[in-house]
Amino acid sequence: MKLPERQHWADDDPAFAFLQDMVRSVSLAPLHEVLKQVLGFATTLVKCDSCFVYVREGDELVLRASKNPHPEMVDRLKLKVGEGITGWVAQHREPAALALNAWKDPRFKLFNDLPEDRFESFLSVPLVTRGRVVGVINLQDRKPHHYSAREISLLSTIGALVGAEVELARLEGENAELSDLLKTRTTIERAKGILQRSLGINETGAGLILQEESRKSGQSIHEVAESFIQGDEPKQR
Repeated sequence: MKLPERQHWADDDPAFAFLQDMVRSVSLAPLHEVLKQVLGFATTLVKCDSCFVYVREGDELVLRASKNPHPEMVDRLKLKVGEGITGWVAQHREPAALALNAWKDPRFKLFNDLPEDRFESFLSVPLVTRGRVVGVINLQDRKPHHYSAREISLLSTIGALVGAEVELARLEGENAELSDLLKTRTTIERAKGILQRSLGINETGAGLILQEESRKSGQSIHEVAESFIQGDEPKQR
C-alpha cells in the first residue's frame, strides 16, 4: 500500500497544532521517554486498542514500547526486517492498513504470547529519517476498522516527524552504554593492577580474585574493583 497523498494542514487544524506540540516535546528526550510520548501521540490521534513501537537495530526490529502491559515481551520480542507485516513495512517503507482479519494476511507473523495477534484490524507505518526506516508504529483494534486516509496520513506524519528523534535517542543510549562499559573495564583493570603489585601475582590471578570476591559478596565485579581501589588510595598518599 502506498502512502496517501500529503494533506494540506490548515493553521487552525487541531491535528496540526497537536503535531507541532509533539515535535517540541520529544526533542532531546531519552529513548524510553521519546517512545512513551510516541505511544501517547499515536493513540490520541488514532484511537485503538493496542499500540506497539518497534525500533530498528541493525537488521532487527525490537519491540521497545507498548500501550498494553507486556513486560515479558518489551525489549525481548524481535523481528527481522522483512518478517511479518511489521518487517514488511520496514523493508518497503510503506504503511500497511488491514481493516478485517489481519491475522489472515500472508505477511502476518503469529506470536502466541500476544493476545493482539487475534485483533481484527491492523495499521502499521514506518518511522523514517532521511529516507531510512528507524522503526515502526503498529495500531490494532479488536473490532474491524477501516482506517481512513486521514488516520493513515496522521500516523505517517508522526512517523516522519519523530523518526529523527527516535534514532538520535537510540544512538545516545548506545553511546552511554559504551561509555559505562569503558568505565567499568578501566576500573577492573586498575584493580587488577593493584592486586598484581600488592600480591605479586599475574593478571589472570588478579582477575580470579575479583571474581571470587564478587561471588562471595554478591556484588558486581565492578563494585568489588571499586572497593579495592578505594582501599588502595590511602596507601598512595
